[in-house]
Amino acid sequence: MELFDLRVTVESIGGRSVCGLKPGDYFELTNSAELRIPDGKHFCMYAIASVLPLLPAKQRQMSADDWLEQDSLVACPDPEEQMVMKIERIGRVKLNASDLT
Repeated sequence: MELFDLRVTVESIGGRSVCGLKPGDYFELTNSAELRIPDGKHFCMYAIASVLPLLPAKQRQMSADDWLEQDSLVACPDPEEQMVMKIERIGRVKLNASDLT
């Protein structure tokens, strides 16, 4: 089976950065379920929670006319921050389905 590795990057912050993130900050989802944050950095758990439900779908190839195949922006739920994140595919990984749960 093939899945995409993903990077979620802060695109913009239209308000006050309550959680301390700034444009360009990111985390990656690799090898199906490994969350990676660069050394010395952090990522707000509420921002992660807002994007988390979309990640399994974005890891898979979808039909070209699927809205999620065309859309990659997600808003953080904190109205004071007005933060927008972008989900990008950064590579493919081959995995054995029997190795996963």
